Amino acid sequence: MGNRGHTQYRTTRRTSNFSITLYIFLFFVLSMFVFFYYTKDIVEDEQKLVLASEKKEEPEFDENEDNSVWEASKSHGLHPCIKPTAKYKAALGWKRYLTVKSNGGLNQMRTGIADMVAVAHVMNATLVIPQLDKRSFWQDSSTFSDIFDENHFIKALRGDLMIIKELPKEIESLPRARKHFTSWSGVGYYEEMTQLWKEHQVIHVAKSDSRLANNELPLDIQRLRCRALYSALRFSPPIERLGKKLVEQLRTRAKRYVALHLRYEKDMLSFTGCTYGLTDAEAEELRVMREKTNHWKIKVINSTEQRIGGFCPLTPKEVGLFLQALGYPPSTFIYIAAGEIYGGNTRLSELKSYFPNVVFKEMLATPELREFANHASQAAALDYLISVESDVFIPSHSGNMARAVEGHRRFLGHRKTITPDRKGLVEIFDQLEAGQLDGSSFSHLVRHLHKNRQGAPRKRAGAPPGVRGRARSRLEESFYQNPYPECICSSRE
Repeated sequence: MGNRGHTQYRTTRRTSNFSITLYIFLFFVLSMFVFFYYTKDIVEDEQKLVLASEKKEEPEFDENEDNSVWEASKSHGLHPCIKPTAKYKAALGWKRYLTVKSNGGLNQMRTGIADMVAVAHVMNATLVIPQLDKRSFWQDSSTFSDIFDENHFIKALRGDLMIIKELPKEIESLPRARKHFTSWSGVGYYEEMTQLWKEHQVIHVAKSDSRLANNELPLDIQRLRCRALYSALRFSPPIERLGKKLVEQLRTRAKRYVALHLRYEKDMLSFTGCTYGLTDAEAEELRVMREKTNHWKIKVINSTEQRIGGFCPLTPKEVGLFLQALGYPPSTFIYIAAGEIYGGNTRLSELKSYFPNVVFKEMLATPELREFANHASQAAALDYLISVESDVFIPSHSGNMARAVEGHRRFLGHRKTITPDRKGLVEIFDQLEAGQLDGSSFSHLVRHLHKNRQGAPRKRAGAPPGVRGRARSRLEESFYQNPYPECICSSRE
């Protein structure tokens, strides 16, 4: 009786343990089923979110959009050609040094430095890294290495001339020939200037802008200017990195964008004397600024005559009408490459009423821009990079940056650059405002006027007919605005 009870107890205990194990196993299986079931839903949901996010970050083109407004002109087999010819020889420059004080804003300094590279080669001199303008309107304390990749500049031009960072100690105290070279001079002029080496080891150049002629220079000198500007004079690594990042951010918002160099800044309006569309108080403020700026020679300007002559930058409203007439849809992303717009948001709203998607660099990467906040030339370098990489570049007024960007885009394959005919547009704008044109007629006239102003390949233009003397050089198209034919060749060449 005792043994049977003990056996029954052990059997009951084994059954109980088995049941517990079975329940645990079933609970585990059920838990795993529930886990995988819900995990599958979570993964699917996350995949849907990723796909939705990617779809949102990569906007598609509007099928109804007129793609012709984005298409660049055909290059007809043209390509950059900046290699020297077989007869080219590098400058030795032993014991002859050229120091340079660059003047103006960023692009005025850039093209001036490229000129000085060529001048140093012609004069067989060693070029000392130029000093940048710190006293101009922009009041920028940046040094050469803050804006440009100094080591790359020296290395890239090693086969052309010697470039050093500073004068040797034993040379610093020697007297220098301080020279203000004549503007738009040819090679013959600088060959005459080599007479200065007989009495001096150092020549100091007070200004660097427009020191070389646009035309009638040897092919190798012209190509050296292009090597200096487009290859050697690269921006500093921090600027290059941030510029690339800003372009990438623009591309995530819109696959295509217009870079608008909107020269509607206070100094520009004051300098040109353009007051159309401004209040009387604003016009007076600009007049006072012009009167107090010593190096601006013309103090009294007729604003109406300036506008009729096409010398005024387009207003934000006029830019909006212009882009609309060309066929750009309201959804177009417009990057503003400029400083502070005169009149602020009130004036800018006149453009936004036509094109709401207007962005500045400050709206793309505010934290990263803090180090550039007090350095106008470094900030301008970012605008330059973004403008060169844009799908379409449009300057509202001619100027150093407008010409430099246009030339660079031509050099890179004649990327689309629309140059407004401001004189012709004024007449059309006034007709529209007077009710003499409807929208369709206005658009037709604007498109017809700019049919051949969109960056298509063409050789550099000379001075207008009838112009003689040194005025011809001043009125010729800038070499840096259009380096064709010297630095752009056909495939046959």
